[in-house]
Amino acid sequence: PLMLVCSNTSPVSLGDTERSAAQLHELAERAARRNLRIGYEALAWGRWVNRYAQAWHIVERADHPHLGLILDSFHTLSLRDDPTGIRDIPGNRIFFVQMADAPLMAMDVLQWARHHRNFPGQGQFDLENFFEQVLLSGYAGNLSLEIFNDVFRATPNRRTAVDAMRSLLYLESRVRSRLEQARDDAALGAAARTLQRIELFDPPDAARLDGCAFLEFAVDEAAAVQLGALFEQLGFARAGRHRSKAVSLYRQGDIQFIVNAQPGSDARTRFDEQGPSVCAIGLSTPDPLRAANRAAALLSARRDSPRGPSELELPAIVAPGGTLVHFVSADEALDADFAAQSPSNAGCGLKRIDHIALGLASEQFDTWVLFSRAVLGLEPGDSLELADPFGLIRSSGFANAERSLRVVLNVSLSPRTRTARQVHASGPAGGSVHHIALSCDDIFETVARLRANGVRFVPISLNYYDDLLARMGLDETLVRRMQALDILFDASATGGRYFHAYTEAFADRFFFEVVQREDYDAYGAINAPARMASQEQPAATHRGSAT
Repeated sequence: PLMLVCSNTSPVSLGDTERSAAQLHELAERAARRNLRIGYEALAWGRWVNRYAQAWHIVERADHPHLGLILDSFHTLSLRDDPTGIRDIPGNRIFFVQMADAPLMAMDVLQWARHHRNFPGQGQFDLENFFEQVLLSGYAGNLSLEIFNDVFRATPNRRTAVDAMRSLLYLESRVRSRLEQARDDAALGAAARTLQRIELFDPPDAARLDGCAFLEFAVDEAAAVQLGALFEQLGFARAGRHRSKAVSLYRQGDIQFIVNAQPGSDARTRFDEQGPSVCAIGLSTPDPLRAANRAAALLSARRDSPRGPSELELPAIVAPGGTLVHFVSADEALDADFAAQSPSNAGCGLKRIDHIALGLASEQFDTWVLFSRAVLGLEPGDSLELADPFGLIRSSGFANAERSLRVVLNVSLSPRTRTARQVHASGPAGGSVHHIALSCDDIFETVARLRANGVRFVPISLNYYDDLLARMGLDETLVRRMQALDILFDASATGGRYFHAYTEAFADRFFFEVVQREDYDAYGAINAPARMASQEQPAATHRGSAT
């Protein structure tokens, strides 16, 4: 048995290292008589001892076999302390290790610790380096998760348990890769000995993901007609009808949308719960089976959908909230399941799915962060707070190295925002896809054609364009062209450009964004307040007239 002793936080405590060592020695002596061990931990807010090296120095001075060190990743990394020295501590003198991740924040460390710790892979700490140093020390004991945050206790126990185990498996697999790389560089070093001594989780290698192969929408018969009409206005051709189900395929460029109105299906259940919504995401990969096997190894549930004779078998898993993720081979055409129809739409220049954005409940956000990193292999970008007229939206982007797959996670910090209302409408799922960005080569031509087809775009305030002229120094002719079509603009520090425009929402559930990227790697977040304010205008006017 182990008893944990923390460094003193009292303002009247003494910073006497020798006295601390003597008292801990005496405590360890008494513990030994009762077959107990004492672990000493440096709290990040300790009055005199707040770093692991200080705690280790005292443990060394005390010199008792029943006294050891307790390490906690939060206490080390929140102070931006260098964990490299941990590898020089004898592993048998480290009695216990606690792991926690956290977002990087500028705030009192005690409040940070009590309200913002999360599971490994959900924050921004370099836990891989910390854990690697712990293993290189020779430590082979238990690994504990010490998590405190404001939504943790409100989250369903099963989801918490899955997140906890997934985070540890993901951490182990990442550190295993680091150690294998180090072993290849120095075959007789500590990394090789660590791998021989400890079995670390080794899932199938991540399969390359090449983007969205398709999005599937859950509808009923009436919504199928309405959504199909919108897709045709957007320039999509109805490419086929499913051979055995009430399902239609729409296509434009490399974009494929599936409209599923099949009674009794998972999609219809999804529709009944939350109205028109994205119920499945198809991801293109050269190795669908490996992608699904890795996801299953990282605790994602598999899903086998009913299939008719000779219909495609697409490996699938269940993402957080119930959305299905199918893995689709690049050479496996969806046409096999559909009776082809002659395209009657020439298109409007939309090429591919640039990114999808999800609106999430607060308790789903960290779960999706971990899923995006561990299961989908995406890396996080900037985490931002966006100003909605009725509160703040926290937004984080994730993408693969090739930028062929991009996912944006949004959570409302207020219950009054449009994002919060869409999340509420999703019911038990706790969120869903709320906007889909489609890329084009010439946004002016594409938006003009879409408008001519009857697509309604979110109107942007006139002073946005006056501000754009003052802020960006753009050519006024270009700005007035954007103004005429309600196109927004952003530029990167390196000269990249991003043009984008937003359609009005379909059934108040999701909307589309038309984008043109030119060496630009973000999502136009600076324009989010203008877009969200414009989206709220009709609703705000309606609320005002009602009162």
